[in-house]
Amino acid sequence: MNPHLSNHNSTPNQQPTQQPSQERSRRRRTTLLNAAVGLLTEGGFNAVTHRAVAQRAHLPLAATTYYFASRDQLLAEAFAQLVETELATTRDWVTHHGLTGLTDQVATADRTRQLGLWELYVHAGRDPVLQHIARRWTDGCVRLVADTLGLPETDPRVRLLYTTVSTLWLEHVVEQRPLDEARALLTLALTHATRSTPGRNP
Repeated sequence: MNPHLSNHNSTPNQQPTQQPSQERSRRRRTTLLNAAVGLLTEGGFNAVTHRAVAQRAHLPLAATTYYFASRDQLLAEAFAQLVETELATTRDWVTHHGLTGLTDQVATADRTRQLGLWELYVHAGRDPVLQHIARRWTDGCVRLVADTLGLPETDPRVRLLYTTVSTLWLEHVVEQRPLDEARALLTLALTHATRSTPGRNP
């Protein structure tokens, strides 16, 4: 029998055996990360530990430490996933309801999830890695406001309106202030943001 022919025939049979293992590894990591996000939104910063994530994901503790070497890495990736999800949700809402509908979006959102997001946002002030992710959140929101108003991101009105929205959002999530007040303030801010400025054509 030709040995070269034998080796050639055995190669295709070896390739597929690696793919299921890689896919299983990706699924495990995703499951663990989703568990971390769930714990973060339910119990906040202190709820996310390797052991708690493993229990939530129904996987051995060794799997958590294998995919996430430290708790800091686990928190950072959970925060990043939460930020990307919230940005996509907010953009979709604004596309269908406009910026004035943001107060209603906040009102219908999962409050514990919002608290988890803001808790990590504040904690980012003590952590350079989380700070980088927090900036992605701010930059994404500013970009959304700019796109909706048809203004450049560098326009001061865009940043001012974003600041108004985030403040009202935080007040509602933390203090649970009345939404009617937030709606009125947001409408007023939008009116000023879209008003023609001196030197511009109306």
